[in-house]
Order: sequence, then C-alpha cells, then structure tokens
Amino acid sequence: MATTDARLPDATANATPLTGIGAPLVMLLLLSMIVLPLPPTALDLLFTFNIALAIIVLLAAVYAARPLEFAVFPTVLLISTLLRLGLNVASTRVVLLDGHTGTAAAGRVIESFGEFVVGGSYAVGLVLFTILVVINFVVITKGAGRISEVTARFTLDAMPGKQMAIDADLNAGLITQDEALRRREEVGQEADFYGAMDGASKFVRGDAVAGILILFINILGGFAIGTLQHDLSAAQAAENYVLLTIGDGLVAQIPSMLLSTAAAIVVTRMSGTADMGAEVASQLTDNPRVLYVTAGVIGLMGIVPGMPNLVFLSIAAMLGVVAFLRGQPKAEPVVEPEPAEEPRASDTRDLSWDDVQEVDEIGLEVGYRLISLVDRNQGGDLLSRIKGVRKKLSQELGFLVHSVHIRDNLDLSPNTYRISLHDVIAGEGEVFPGRELAINPGQVFGELEGVATKDPTFGLDAVWIDASQRDEAQTMGYTVVDSSTVIATHLSQILKNQAHELIGQDGVQQLLDKLAKTSPKLVESLVPGVMGLAEVTRVVHNLLEEGIPVRDMRTIAEALADNGAKGQDSDALTAKVRVALGPAIFQTVNGTAREMPVMVLDSQLEQILLSSVQGAPGGLEPSLMDAVIQQVVAASGKMEAEGRNPVLLVASSIRLFLSRLLRGRMNNFYILAYEEVPPTKSIRVVSTIGSNPAQTGGSAPGATGATTAGSAPAA
Repeated sequence: MATTDARLPDATANATPLTGIGAPLVMLLLLSMIVLPLPPTALDLLFTFNIALAIIVLLAAVYAARPLEFAVFPTVLLISTLLRLGLNVASTRVVLLDGHTGTAAAGRVIESFGEFVVGGSYAVGLVLFTILVVINFVVITKGAGRISEVTARFTLDAMPGKQMAIDADLNAGLITQDEALRRREEVGQEADFYGAMDGASKFVRGDAVAGILILFINILGGFAIGTLQHDLSAAQAAENYVLLTIGDGLVAQIPSMLLSTAAAIVVTRMSGTADMGAEVASQLTDNPRVLYVTAGVIGLMGIVPGMPNLVFLSIAAMLGVVAFLRGQPKAEPVVEPEPAEEPRASDTRDLSWDDVQEVDEIGLEVGYRLISLVDRNQGGDLLSRIKGVRKKLSQELGFLVHSVHIRDNLDLSPNTYRISLHDVIAGEGEVFPGRELAINPGQVFGELEGVATKDPTFGLDAVWIDASQRDEAQTMGYTVVDSSTVIATHLSQILKNQAHELIGQDGVQQLLDKLAKTSPKLVESLVPGVMGLAEVTRVVHNLLEEGIPVRDMRTIAEALADNGAKGQDSDALTAKVRVALGPAIFQTVNGTAREMPVMVLDSQLEQILLSSVQGAPGGLEPSLMDAVIQQVVAASGKMEAEGRNPVLLVASSIRLFLSRLLRGRMNNFYILAYEEVPPTKSIRVVSTIGSNPAQTGGSAPGATGATTAGSAPAA
C-alpha cells in the first residue's frame, strides 16, 4: 500500500562544516558580553540583531504548518533569552559607568528608544514600559505557560492510546512497517517537544520578571551614582539615567514580547496542512453569514449620532463586499452533456449461462450512507485500505487473497455493512461516517459521551464519538479508529479466521506451480506421483484452519512426499506436516525467545482423553470437559494478562481433538504437540490443567519448571 512519507526534513542533509558553530558562538558571545565592556557601536549591532532574531522566530512560528516543524524552538527560546539577558548586563555596565556623559552613552539604539519612542519623557517611558510588562508577563507569558503545562500532560497521557492506534492500523494492514515506525517516532518527538515547551515557558516567564527587576535596579543605581559620584542634579541624573534605563528596557522588552508571542502561537497551534495565516483567513471568512452580521452591527454603530460615521460605515461596506465575494459559488468546469442514446429494441434473446451470476469469493455490502467510504470522489479511502488488508494477509498466509466485491444494498440499514464468503454471511456491523469509534482496550481513565456499542471485530466495549473528542479519548486510554478502519479491521480478522475457505484446488495448484520453478522434481514426485491434488488441498485447508501459514510450501511438499505413500488420512498427514513446520510454528507463537511458557495437562487427565480418543467404552463425562474448558480459559486469561500467547502443550494423539474442542473460544490460542517443539528450544510449565488447585501454576507431573523439548512429559 502506497503511503505518504511525511517525515520531518533532515536538518543534517544539507549541513556544511560551519553549520554547527552557531550555538557555540552565541554562548561565547554571551560570556564576552558579561565579562568584557562593550563599546556603544557593538551594543547597537547586538540590540539590532536581537530584534531581528525575535522577528525571525515569530515568523517561523506563524508559518509552520504544525508544531513539530519548529521542533528546535525550545532551544532557540533558551539561547535568545540568555542573549537578551547578557545584553542587559552589558548595557547596564555602560549606562552606570558613562551615563553621566549624556543619553548617547549606551549607543544610538538605546538613545532612540529612550527619546524618540517615548518622546524624551521618562514618565511616559515608565508608563509604556509598565504596560508592555503587564501585557507580556500577565497575559501572554502566563497564558502560554498554562497551555504548555496542559498540553504536555495531555500529550504524555495520550501516548499509549496513539501507540495502540498505530498497532491497530498495522495489524489491519492499513500501513506498512516503515510507516508505523515513522508514526511511533513522531509520537515520541511530539511528547519530547511539548515537554520541552513546558520547561521553556518558564524561561520566558523568568525573563519577564528579570526585565522588571533590572529596570528598577538600574534606575535606583543610576540615580545614586549620578547624584553621589558625579555631582549631577536630581533632574539631570533622572534625565540621563532614567531615560537610558527605560530605553534599555524597551529595547529588551519588545523582543521578549515577540518571543513570548511566538511561544504562545506554537503551543496553541493544531497540526494542519497550511500555515497559520492561511488557516486564520480561511476559517474566519469561509462563512459569509459571519461577515454579513458583523457588517450589519458595525453599520448600525456607524449611523449612531456622535460616532465616527465615515470610519464605521467604510469598514461595514468593506466587510459586506468581502462577504458577498466569499458567498459566490465557485466556478465548476462545464461538462458537455452526452448525446442521448437511441432507445434500443426490446431484448428478445434467449437466456444463457452469462445470465447466471457467479458466487462472490469475498463480498462486502454497504448501506447507502456508507457509499461515501468507497467513493474516492467523496474522499473515501476504504478501497485502498481493503487493498492493504489483502496485501498484508497474502504475505502472511502465503497465497493470494481474492479481490473483494463491494456493492451497495438498499435492503440493509443505512449505516450497516455485511461481509460474506461464498455468499454466506460471515459478519456484519454498523458504523457512522464522520464519527470515530473509541474502543476500550481493558483499562481506561474516564467515560466518554457518545453512543455506546460493541467493537464488531472483537466484541470490546466501545463508544461512537465526535471527531473533536479524539484527543480526549486517546488521553483516557481509548483506541480511536475511524469508520473505514473499523470495516477494514473486521474484514481482516474474518479473512484470517476463515483463511481455509479462501483457497481451493486451483489456488493450491498455483502454489505448486510456483514451487515447481525452484523444485520441479519435488512437485513432480508429489502430484500425481504420491498423492492427488485433492489430498494436498485438504492438508493445506487443515493447516490454514489452525492458523498455520502455507508460505513454506517446500517444507509442506517434502513432508507430504515422505509420508503420503503410507496411505495415511489427511489429519495424520497434517500432523506430520506440523512437525516439519515446528520451528516456524514455535517462532510464530513465541518469537525469537528460546524458552516458551506453556500449559500442560495433568497426566491422569491426559490418559483419560487418550483412552476416549482411541475409542474406550464410556466416553467422556460432560462435566469433566466443562471443568477442563473453564481451567484452560482461566489459565489462558492469566497468560494473556502477562503479555504471553496462551499455549497448551499436549500429546500428539489428542492434539487434534482438543484443538477442535477449544477452537473459537479464545483468540490467539495455540495447541501444540510435544513433537512440534524444536529440540533446540525449551519449555517452561506455568500451569497444569486438571491438577489440584494447589498444583496449578507449578510443574506438571514428571516435568520440571523449565523442561527441554526432549524431556517433555509424555502421556
């Protein structure tokens, strides 16, 4: 399945040898500013660079389509804050040492902000600086800090749900392994980013506090130095030192406010495909009614006597024009009508075999409200997801899964879908396009508002919620999927469980033809030399029915060729093939681990079952089998809770009997024979079925806690 690789651009792809020296140079510059006195010209240059850096950071935050595109922002915020504080130290030194010489002592930038921006009045400067500090500290910084804390907490809480959603998409075949790995990395990067932003917001808040303290310290210190050391009058000292201090504070406070705004923009951004300017313009003006109502209100205010009528009416007219333009329908391409077909003569031909519809191998019927899910013109992606399911199952099972015939069925409820195999209903469910299904995986931290239901695939408790509740549901631990994913996952599970119904003699012949390209003599000696195609097909069906893939067709063919001439039935031949496939079965069940935890039967119970299978009089008591089934279910649940696949290890003569008895009662439940465990692997008995309660969970009679395959207990 084709996927779009949306990886973040690699910052090192186009790096040059000089790229990585920027941050060290800034830190060295910071130390130099703190230790060495700087001339006014250097201060002008550094203050200008500081303002330019703040503007660059702000614009980068505005134009980023999603927060992770500016993942370096917390580090940039720290470095720019330290740079600004270093400039404050350097400018303070110059102001206090040379402030008595005039307002140009600390450079033209500080002088301009002290005289031109505030009109040369230190009273106006104090008021303006106070307003900027209130805006930055009380409004922007405090709000951004709170959002950072909440976002970081919710992002960390939502990580398990997002990871489970990725695993669900991977298991359903909707994404590839590489896409799943990329998404997991992105989830981790998102958590790291918002955690870093939570800490970086504290730097912004501390910078605002430091600006206030530095202002008052400089005013008091400069006034004292001017009057006591340089014998200036109080008015002259106030004019020189207070104006310089206010100019210094404004030069530092404006970049600080820009960076605080950038931080607030980053933490309040939602992931999207457009930058903030495009999204704001689109979402504010997409609905013409909003603009019409606003224009009406402004127009009414404009006709009130005493109001600036011209200004209000002009803005109202402008808003009305914009609303009119946004309300115009978009031009659609003109499609020439097709020429009308001439009426055909009545069909008088006789019936033929073409009028007999063939049975669909795999069918999917949908209600009329679900047609949008399969219509690409309406943004439906169900077809591509089903294709991904078929591809994944074909790779796992070892044969080509047939295409799925999708059609609408007006007899179904509008939101209902139905899956069929050979025109026999195999499953059905109900989904709601535009809403999402929040599945309870077993442990969640809250309840959601919505329509309570059951997951159609596994029967888990679930709730249909609005798409806007997705993040909240993931934070609570729910696995959230859309309607297409629900259908694709249900189809995947049904096809996996009924895989033996998806391949017939033609499919088995295709497997043999493919094997003949590499092992022609093996195929020639097997069919028709040893057995017929129908017998091979029955063995393949038996393997698939018990969840054993047929990818290793060569091993299957060799086992059949070795044992088929002995006249054994298909069940006995399947047992021989399972032994040959033992290493693959062991790896499917236990992965790469050498030791496999298993359940075993008590020796007396195993003898009773063996006697019954061999036809001993009396048979089995129903109460005994009910007790065995209950113990197996309980022990399996315990192993699943520990993160293990439930495995029951029994004698080969009763394995098939127990498999047919317990099949379908549990998911991912395996019943293996002792001979199927490779000699190089070992087992560890974690539960004994049929023993006394005191013995359950210990070793089976005659077996130690960790028993090698060669010394496993025999029936």
